[in-house]
Amino acid sequence: MGRLSPRPLSAALEAAIEPLAPATLLAAVQACWPAAVGERVAAQAAPVSERDGVVTVACRSATWAQELDLLADEVSAKLRELLPGGADLRGLRFSVGEADS
Repeated sequence: MGRLSPRPLSAALEAAIEPLAPATLLAAVQACWPAAVGERVAAQAAPVSERDGVVTVACRSATWAQELDLLADEVSAKLRELLPGGADLRGLRFSVGEADS
């Protein structure tokens, strides 16, 4: 009987982390937000609530809220690519508020 080759650590970590995936849409969006928008934007805006599939993102200023509102379709599409299969993101809403990320 031959010896099995070692499997990559990333495969083992993925299997261990998968059951810990966020249980709510908001938590799932929060987990992938920096990857979807980039660190610069994530420092200025953060998902803070969800209702009926629409996630509200608090932005540090009205300028950021307006800019992200213009990019909402693009950001939503990127989030849908990154979210787990069962997540049903229907839209994004941007408001001015504390965006602690």
